Amino acid sequence: MSIISSTGHTSATTTTTTLAQRLTAAICASILGACLVYFAGFSHIEAVHNAAHDTRHSSAFPCH
Repeated sequence: MSIISSTGHTSATTTTTTLAQRLTAAICASILGACLVYFAGFSHIEAVHNAAHDTRHSSAFPCH
């Protein structure tokens, strides 16, 4: 990404992430995904459960 300052000079900025940061992000995303799947699959709210059920069928993923 380049940033042009008011003087017309271009400076490049880079961001680096460590392995620990990437692993933390991946683990947090996995936990969030598992919670969403659990909520949708075992929800007693009929609309949420049916939406998840229909999505699984439209993706040709067997659910029962």
